[in-house]
Amino acid sequence: MRRAPEEKQRDPERTKARILQAALEEFAAKGFAGARVSEIAARAGVNKQLISYYFGGKEGLYQALNARWHEEESAFADSSSELAELVAGYVRANSSRRDYGRLMLWQGLTDDGPPDPAFVADVRRDLEHLRRRQQAGEFPADLDPSAVLVALFSMAAAGISFPQLIRAVWDDDPASPEFAERYAREVQKLVGHLRTVPAP
Repeated sequence: MRRAPEEKQRDPERTKARILQAALEEFAAKGFAGARVSEIAARAGVNKQLISYYFGGKEGLYQALNARWHEEESAFADSSSELAELVAGYVRANSSRRDYGRLMLWQGLTDDGPPDPAFVADVRRDLEHLRRRQQAGEFPADLDPSAVLVALFSMAAAGISFPQLIRAVWDDDPASPEFAERYAREVQKLVGHLRTVPAP
């Protein structure tokens, strides 16, 4: 593959990572529709043609960010963990990776991002895992796993979705590690109380 002229003196992987970080910040601040490739390039300190060269444009950047989230998710989302522990892990991850959470909120509020088949497939896999957890007694049989999944997603994202509520209830900074740890412990207890059979 021929290198872009600007890349002859640069480390391509580091440049790509810088572009992705700039894109994450821009998408998190403005959503997919509001983000501009020129602004992403300025944040990253690169020529905008370099973004087209590496990612094919704004949609390619968006898809690359979704792929990066899935890679990072595998580091903290251990499917062998108890459900309560798993959800608490998502609370902590959302707190430490707030821009990803904002990106998802923008997508939900404006529904303007390109379709992400990987996200749909991932959620459907999560739902199947949740059904198996229900059969294992991790939550009651009369609850619809689909509703439980939506509720757990919402709980895990509360620090990003409802910062004003967090401040009013706890008088705490929803972006602080202290809040994340306190809330993660409470969510873990709450979800743990759904278990219908003793943990092994």
